[in-house]
Amino acid sequence: MADPVNPTMLINARFLTRQATGVDRFAIELLQAGLQAGLLPQAQAVVPAEATLVTPAPKGLAVRHAGRHGGHRWEQFELPALAAAAGEVPLVNLCNTAPLRHRRQIAVIHDAAAVANPQNYSFAFRQWYRVMIGSLMRRSRVIATVSRFSADELTRHFGAHHHGIEVIPEGGEHILRLPADPTVFERLDLRGRRYVLAVGSLSLNKNFAAVLNAMSLIDDPDTVLVAAGGGNTRIFTDSAVQHERLQRTGYVSDQQLRALYEGAVCFVFPSFYEGFGLPPLEAMCCGCPVIVSDRASLPEVCADAALYCNPDDPATLAAQLRRVLGSPALTDELRTRGYQRAAQLTWDRAAREFAELMDLHFA
Repeated sequence: MADPVNPTMLINARFLTRQATGVDRFAIELLQAGLQAGLLPQAQAVVPAEATLVTPAPKGLAVRHAGRHGGHRWEQFELPALAAAAGEVPLVNLCNTAPLRHRRQIAVIHDAAAVANPQNYSFAFRQWYRVMIGSLMRRSRVIATVSRFSADELTRHFGAHHHGIEVIPEGGEHILRLPADPTVFERLDLRGRRYVLAVGSLSLNKNFAAVLNAMSLIDDPDTVLVAAGGGNTRIFTDSAVQHERLQRTGYVSDQQLRALYEGAVCFVFPSFYEGFGLPPLEAMCCGCPVIVSDRASLPEVCADAALYCNPDDPATLAAQLRRVLGSPALTDELRTRGYQRAAQLTWDRAAREFAELMDLHFA
């Protein structure tokens, strides 16, 4: 698509030059929904001149290659100059990082995990994150995040922003964009079997060990645990769960993940800390009953559409699993509530809220 002659906003699109993460998903889906709804007229994305687009740009988004460098050097020094050359248009940063000294910009900071849970990050990353977020909180015209919980966390760790922190909740309906791919059932030998699904990286924060321990407390040898995604295999080595009750999928496509959501008896997500928590919302979109941690943003996101457990006590997760496994009526109720909650949190809504706050702060 041709570059707009007079862009209305300049989008920091470094996220297009790498394999998409959960944070990048926010940027891609938000922009796609905004473009489809006609809410982002003449928006222009910019990436380093020599960068290759690893992730396809949202349909209809003009992408400009500019600058001589790449990475943080491009973002911190060349991107502000490009924004200044574009005139008074705001710079939009959707994936945690942004130029530290630029003022006419919005920076979306998804969580405060690096300072709230420092043990999960390297010293160098923690120090950079603290300096970067502190600077952005002081200088950026608009700070936004994805949940009220994350807004409170950023304020707690970095102080109040002069305009407050805007909240743009995420959506989950992207999981329905493509049809489910049932070949995953044959590959994993799940056809006709009852299984509990867990999704996400196997980092300690995701607390998959609690899921495994909870499964060991359930007297139901015919129900297996399916863990979608890769991760630290030591978590499984230390578990008391018998190997035949655990099925690791490795990488799965969105279409295969949709099939797994739709076929699961329930989805479990006992995470210790989330800025938003997208997988439970994806599961709800697919009609899958959800059990989540009672921590962080998850009660805010899931509301009354999920069952809750204490992430520090696998017995509470086991108790909720027994309820779901033993009650078709509860399963149906959770499925209905999940559909209703998913209908309230959509990318279209997110795009409209984004457009409204851009008008409020930059018009």
